Amino acid sequence: MSEPVGETAGEKVVVQIYVVIVALAGVMGFVLGTIRPTDLQPALFGVIALPPTPFGVALYGMVTVGVGLGVFLGLVVYVSRRSDGPAGQ
Repeated sequence: MSEPVGETAGEKVVVQIYVVIVALAGVMGFVLGTIRPTDLQPALFGVIALPPTPFGVALYGMVTVGVGLGVFLGLVVYVSRRSDGPAGQ
C-alpha cells in the first residue's frame, strides 16, 4: 500500500522548485551579463545601481525573482493556512 503524503512533503517540493527557479534566474542573468548589451544598467528595485557585469546582473535576477516569487509564495502559504481545508472535512 502507499503511505499518505505528509503536509511537509508538499512544502519541501515547493521550496525546492523555488530554489531551482531563483538559481535559474541567476544563471540567465550571468549569461545576459556576459553578452553585455549596450544599454544594460541593472538597478535593484529601481534604487540600488548594480554594475553591468555578469555577477551584477546575476545578483539582480536572483534578488528580483527571489523577492517577487517569495512574496507570492508567502501569500499562498498565508491563505492556505487560514482556510478551513478541503470541502467536506
